[in-house]
Amino acid sequence: MKCPFCDNPKTKVIDSRSIEDGYAIRRRRHCLKCGSRFTTFERREKVQVSVIKRDMSAEPYSREKLANGMYKACNKRNVPAEVIEKSMDQIEEAVMKAPDKEISASEIGDMVMTHLRQIDEVAYLRFASVYKRFRDVSEFHKELGELMTEETNRSV
Repeated sequence: MKCPFCDNPKTKVIDSRSIEDGYAIRRRRHCLKCGSRFTTFERREKVQVSVIKRDMSAEPYSREKLANGMYKACNKRNVPAEVIEKSMDQIEEAVMKAPDKEISASEIGDMVMTHLRQIDEVAYLRFASVYKRFRDVSEFHKELGELMTEETNRSV
């Protein structure tokens, strides 16, 4: 692994730790030339999955798109990044384990909605308003009513 500071190809691993429930390894490295320390991550290679969009076009699965949607929904909410990342890991694992190597965008959206509903109700509503393409306030109100009914049933 080349040093990111001096491009020296000779580095030494100081420490290795399993992360993401054993699906990745975090390595601390030391450059033998400049003495800098840096971190690398090793993840298993992911099977390429195609996402079938609403217009029936396909595109490669992108963790960045998933992260973008979830972080936007949780923006300015008191949701720790670790919670979002763990949910993203669980969603990604489900996507990668799908029997077909094609999954619909709506299946991924449903998984995101399920996770956001458990994490933060406001983030859930934010995501739902875009994902479900609310056309007016009445659709938003209906979704909010369902959420409130569910919350009432949980507290009884």
